[in-house]
Amino acid sequence: MAGRFSSESKEKMSNNPRAKILVVDDDAMSRKILAQLLASAGYACSECEGGAQALQIIHAKLPSLLLLDFEMPELNGAEVLKRLRSDNDPAVAQIPVIMLTGHGSEESEVCCLQAGADDFVTKPINSAVLRARIETQLRLRSMRRQLERQNDELEEWRRNLERDLAAARLTQQSLIPQKAPVLPGWQVAACYRPVIQVGGDIYGWLPMKDGRILFWIADGTGHGAAAALLTTLAKLLFHHGSVEHDAPATVMETVNNDFRSIFGARSFMTAMCVALDPASGRATVVGAGHPPLLVVRHSGATESIASIAPPLGLIEHPEFTECTTNFESGDAFLLYTDGLFGGPKGERRRLTPECLEKMLDHCAPSADALLKGILTQAAPDNAKDALPDDMAAVAVRRAA
Repeated sequence: MAGRFSSESKEKMSNNPRAKILVVDDDAMSRKILAQLLASAGYACSECEGGAQALQIIHAKLPSLLLLDFEMPELNGAEVLKRLRSDNDPAVAQIPVIMLTGHGSEESEVCCLQAGADDFVTKPINSAVLRARIETQLRLRSMRRQLERQNDELEEWRRNLERDLAAARLTQQSLIPQKAPVLPGWQVAACYRPVIQVGGDIYGWLPMKDGRILFWIADGTGHGAAAALLTTLAKLLFHHGSVEHDAPATVMETVNNDFRSIFGARSFMTAMCVALDPASGRATVVGAGHPPLLVVRHSGATESIASIAPPLGLIEHPEFTECTTNFESGDAFLLYTDGLFGGPKGERRRLTPECLEKMLDHCAPSADALLKGILTQAAPDNAKDALPDDMAAVAVRRAA
């Protein structure tokens, strides 16, 4: 290979003196000139005369960049590149390669790039062009490695997050009742579906001092781990309130005060509770910014009891109003969070309490059948689109 180098060749060509460049050319004089030029520019340069030897050197000690002559006997530049690009080692397969070619035609340029070269330099070589293209490829290589490191860090962060979410999921599952309470003459069924591993919805049932059972449900602001922490707090607050007080309105007031004292109106949650006397079927209902309680009568009639107070944690002294109702044999009620409004069977429109009320089956033989019936219509497991929000529901039915 015959070539010329301008006076710029004596300038320092690289801002990366540690870069190792392998020159592959069958012409000994061309290799020597290139090697001297690159060494004086601050590169660590090595050379070899053929493609087979180049492949051995690359696998033994990977250089930063390869200057590869296109026309060589035995293995030419295109054949060397083909082997490099198909190598099982990603570092070898992605090594930057600048092809040296004696043909300046477009056909030659296309041939070099199609062979897998990152760039090419036409002989006779201009040192300024060579410098710019070497530095460009080294910079791209550095950026690619930085991106790979960032991807590795992101993948590690994702794995850590999944581990944390898995641990949070186990913790939250321990807070959510796994078995329905045993109430002679009553049936209880529940469902919980978070958007991810953990969610901001929670429900439960607690014995009250006067013998009633307090069924409660709450929906914290947001989604994911932050909302899940609110559910832990909600359970503690409702437990504390039910132990200290025997009226659901007072329980709600206590939860509101404790919640507000912790967050200072910076966060809130909706909630509803039903204090049920299993013996008489009499129930007292209190809601705080929550979707209305749905009631289905054995006669076929349906009712809803709306929340009157604002969500818990928003204001200092809200008024919690109690509503009373009676449940006869075959009657039932449904507590749920607004995730149930997501829409049936992949539809994008949101449901309303009125829509859900019409989905209630007064002929359902059990609480489990009642709950499954409404979930099949409003939030089926095989829906095309996942629900956009966490969803929880509790169905309670008086046995016929």
